[in-house]
Amino acid sequence: MSSLHQYTTSPPPSPWRLRAVEFSARRRPLHFRQILFIVASLTLTFSYIFFVRQSTHSEPTATESLLAIHNVPPPPSEQTAYIQYIDTHLENSVDPSSGPIVFSFIVFSADSANEGAILMKSILMYSSVPIEFHIICDLAAQEYLEKRLNLVTHPTHNVLVRFYHMTIAGMLARIEREGAITTDHSAGVPGLMKLFIHEILPNNVKRAIFIDTDAFFITDPALLWDYFLHLRPTTAISMPTHLEQNAVEWHHANRICSCIMLLDLARLRELRLMDSVAYRNDSSGHFPPALAPPAFEAMFGPPGASGHYEGVKLGDQGYWWAIVSHRPDVFEHLSFEWEVSSCLLDMYFTGLGNDNADVQDELAVQIHTLGTLHQGEAILPKMLHFNCLDGTSRYYEWEGWSDPTNSLTRRWYPAVQYHVGFKWLWLNHHRSESTLRIETVENVIFADERFAAEQSDS
Repeated sequence: MSSLHQYTTSPPPSPWRLRAVEFSARRRPLHFRQILFIVASLTLTFSYIFFVRQSTHSEPTATESLLAIHNVPPPPSEQTAYIQYIDTHLENSVDPSSGPIVFSFIVFSADSANEGAILMKSILMYSSVPIEFHIICDLAAQEYLEKRLNLVTHPTHNVLVRFYHMTIAGMLARIEREGAITTDHSAGVPGLMKLFIHEILPNNVKRAIFIDTDAFFITDPALLWDYFLHLRPTTAISMPTHLEQNAVEWHHANRICSCIMLLDLARLRELRLMDSVAYRNDSSGHFPPALAPPAFEAMFGPPGASGHYEGVKLGDQGYWWAIVSHRPDVFEHLSFEWEVSSCLLDMYFTGLGNDNADVQDELAVQIHTLGTLHQGEAILPKMLHFNCLDGTSRYYEWEGWSDPTNSLTRRWYPAVQYHVGFKWLWLNHHRSESTLRIETVENVIFADERFAAEQSDS
């Protein structure tokens, strides 16, 4: 039979349907014994259901199971009731009591918003819990994003989107109050705002995930949020590290990637991460000196004749590298699975393909893990980052995608097409009572300005 005929003809009748018809034709009137047997069976069935429903109090609740996952002992009388259900793989545990997952993005221009919209969409596609987006942006970016967000009227979970309007003048003023940082990176002044997220967001936002806009999730972001539960108490920053990388001209700043960071904002505020003339003018002795200046001088030397640190490359990443190198006590490594990057690392050469591949199959083709913390470990992608694709301001318009022989195209272009083309309208859940709320903060006041105002009032 030809394949065309195979797919255009009706399948043969199901053998189960034929047997049902045959049985129906042979049916006879019920006898008294048969009726008695049916009544007895129904009585036993309802008794069993009643017994089970009365016994459900001994079964573990979802909360109790999560407590067990996180090693919180149950009451003694219930210790054996659900021990068999404990999942000890902490990397796949999620703590719902921690509230919504909080993201902070920096999005300036419509091009940046175009990429950022795909990132936000992927988060809403996969998230199992409520989401907060804190977006530091200009008006053009907000307008672009709002057009998409307004299509989501019944999200699966509650969503808060808060835009923080920033002007170039306002950002430059904060950099000048710091006194010595500058950048020649393509991300420009907005890129340096990564160093000030803890000052821009209100104090009641305790922690956040930062991600560059040229990335998207392919799994539940709650698994990334879960990493916060397992960081040391002293840790304020977590990002991927590549200590095998070397670039003297960059002060080896390619050994980290500030493209994705877990930021304990409350801890960064306690440490007073970045300096300011407002802090330097304070002589009360009640507050710690800023953490960053000694870290910057240890790596770059004192500011040069221009008043700025010289030779700093890769924008904010150069400064983050100085900070975590000088203060390793506030830093932890983040797994490569959250930074599967096209830049330098070629996605570790993993990609879509054989769905039956096992760990050994993955390790056989994997690259760029030798000499890293993940040597001998299969990288299981959770988020894709399409950076360093030259010649385009939007990664999904890269000319290499049109080349079917390109290795990156063969391995990942279908994923790009799917996430770019997935419609915002499809994020609506017809039975959901959840909401998507949009707020705007105008005239952002940095923490150092608030500090100066408080000091002058006291």
